[in-house]
Amino acid sequence: MTESNIQANGDTGEQIGAITGNTTENDPQEWVSGDEPMTGAQRSYLDTLARDADETLSADLTKAEASEHIERLRTSLGRED
Repeated sequence: MTESNIQANGDTGEQIGAITGNTTENDPQEWVSGDEPMTGAQRSYLDTLARDADETLSADLTKAEASEHIERLRTSLGRED
């Protein structure tokens, strides 16, 4: 695609594949889907971490809340890889 084709197609200037920093570390509270129920994978991992940390957590967490607990527990258990 030529530059004129990109501009004619309404290019916003954003690039796919460009180095933009770590996009996986956005604040969970800013996620569009952050208020949806946690995923099955989050629930499973959080269950393991909570048992290992001898904690109990609510089973009705949102995706954002689950992510925050996962990071907190990983840090407290020394599992930051």
